[in-house]
Amino acid sequence: MPCSCQSKRQQWEVVTATGKVVFTSASKPTAETVSKRYPQSSIREKAKPGTTTTAK
Repeated sequence: MPCSCQSKRQQWEVVTATGKVVFTSASKPTAETVSKRYPQSSIREKAKPGTTTTAK
C-alpha cells in the first residue's frame, strides 16, 4: 500500500494534440523532455484524486 504522500505529490502529464495522455512524471523537466518526442504535445499538471474537471 503506498504512503499517503503520493496523493499530495505534484505530477505532470504529457498530452498529445489529440488529447491522449502518453506519459506521467513527478518531474517537470522529464515531462518537458518527453514532450519533445511528440509534435504539438503539451504538458499539464495531473488532476488530484477527488477533483473534478470539465471539458471546454
